[in-house]
Amino acid sequence: MTKKAAAKPARSASAARKINPVQCLETARRVMEIEVAGIRQVEAQLGEPFLRCVEMCMETLESGGKLVLTGIGKSGHIGHKLAATLASTGSTAVFMHPVEAMHGDLGVLGPRDLLIALSYSGETEELLAVLPAAKRLGVPIIAICGNTDSRMTKWSDLAVPMAVEREACPFKLAPTTSTTALLALGDALALVLLEQRKFQKTDYARLHPSGAIGRSITLKVTDLMRTGAKFPTVRPDTTVKEALVAMTRARSGSVAVTDAKGVLLGIFTDGDFRRHIVENPHLMHSKIEKVMTANPISISSEAMAVDILKIIEKRKVDDILVVDPKGRAVGLIDVQDLPGFKLM
Repeated sequence: MTKKAAAKPARSASAARKINPVQCLETARRVMEIEVAGIRQVEAQLGEPFLRCVEMCMETLESGGKLVLTGIGKSGHIGHKLAATLASTGSTAVFMHPVEAMHGDLGVLGPRDLLIALSYSGETEELLAVLPAAKRLGVPIIAICGNTDSRMTKWSDLAVPMAVEREACPFKLAPTTSTTALLALGDALALVLLEQRKFQKTDYARLHPSGAIGRSITLKVTDLMRTGAKFPTVRPDTTVKEALVAMTRARSGSVAVTDAKGVLLGIFTDGDFRRHIVENPHLMHSKIEKVMTANPISISSEAMAVDILKIIEKRKVDDILVVDPKGRAVGLIDVQDLPGFKLM
């Protein structure tokens, strides 16, 4: 008969807290200070090589080519991230693993492409093996590294320096400051290209159709508004009781008040009803024009969804009426509907 394993004693709260809080915070701050200093050092090295790098990237992209980033280890991880950032900001880019490249993935490189090699030392063997192969394909190479006198730079058409004084690692072994600086330099390149290529917010939205930013920019007010039976409207001489019936049928928290041509005159909400009923016991028989909010907040039917969010943030309202160019009420934006469109 198998014996049941003895239950492991629960870890005590005191055992989990055996740290030196002062030392922890001092170390964390020191690491950040070292890495910030490293970024400043790379910033000071920005100059002609970086500008030429931008020009080569622009020439590649404008000729229909792509930016192919490659690196291994921690530089490879940063390369993955930078390729994603470049692609999402309008600069076509992919990451190519140098080892996989030597086993077939070199086919990622096309004749119009630009290879950007990432290595702080510039002496990474796996990466160095790729460069001659890329050269044979006629692909230009940019090396981004800390050692501009390395073997990698000798294979490259351009070397962009990014030397840092020291790593934050106390053993000077784990890439820390160097990878942080590489990430910052890569982000700088991506956003410089964004600016120089006139990449707009609407372009960004098209590349992020499932994101909240993309939806808010690509969706129009007409895509979100309630219409038909879900959009109650009444005339000015309608009683409050009749207006409430219309709101209830439409399952709406408000009703638009319009003239005979449909031109918007006002709005009456369930909040208005609660406020007025306290002061007027005969409210149900009052004309809606006496208690409506005249000239209510509205939005053009030609506006984009992002404009709705701006109004909600500024005016703190739950219902926004939609009007056409002639001022006619054509729909209702209910803030409760927006989460369903993943806008809030």
